[in-house]
Amino acid sequence: MWAALGWGGVAASSLVIGAVLGVARQWPRALIGVVLGFGAGALISSVSFELVQEGYLKGGGLALVLGLAAGAVAFYVADRLVQRMGVRSGAGAAGLPLALGALLDGIPEQTVLGLGLADGHGVGIALLVSIFVSNLPEAIGSSSDMRAAGQTPGRIMRLWAVVAVACTAATLGGYAVATITAERFEAAVDGFAAGALLVMLVGSMIPEATEKARDKAGLAAVLGFAVAAGLSAVT
Repeated sequence: MWAALGWGGVAASSLVIGAVLGVARQWPRALIGVVLGFGAGALISSVSFELVQEGYLKGGGLALVLGLAAGAVAFYVADRLVQRMGVRSGAGAAGLPLALGALLDGIPEQTVLGLGLADGHGVGIALLVSIFVSNLPEAIGSSSDMRAAGQTPGRIMRLWAVVAVACTAATLGGYAVATITAERFEAAVDGFAAGALLVMLVGSMIPEATEKARDKAGLAAVLGFAVAAGLSAVT
């Protein structure tokens, strides 16, 4: 349990670090896009090797596919609700929708981190790096936007601290689920996380990286995929 809490905190800490960086100064769009591209490639590798492959080995194809479909639909619906909330709130109250969006990304990622720890295989380094890297540009960009919209630094930091704590709690939740459920359920959870992440990647992270970094985003994504795949192979 303490390992899940510790590693979950490490993964979620990049949200707070990104918020600090975003409040401190404005960062070049191209740089944020490159980091987003790297994180997207790393997450694609993690979905392939840490989620889909592991889920299939744990509980077979049916549980994995059902989880994939459920995760994709759940993320899509929740993301649409968050977008509507942002439109209704307006720019001056952008903090809550942005924080909720980061929470939607973080919970499935870190739940799977906890599942892996409960299996006794140790922390999945590739997944940990993917989560950490992908959180940074999201928190930096969102915090910069909130600052520009008139939010105070204290309010911004409180919002991201709450999101980081909730994501850390999701790691503990994944650890607890793995200790009391069958492997088929764990496979479904892996699939759920993979489905949610794929919708997020195709719907927002990859387009945003391409918009900000243009053709460099593709190169960064391949590099991120290669690094995460290499880490999966050696751990």
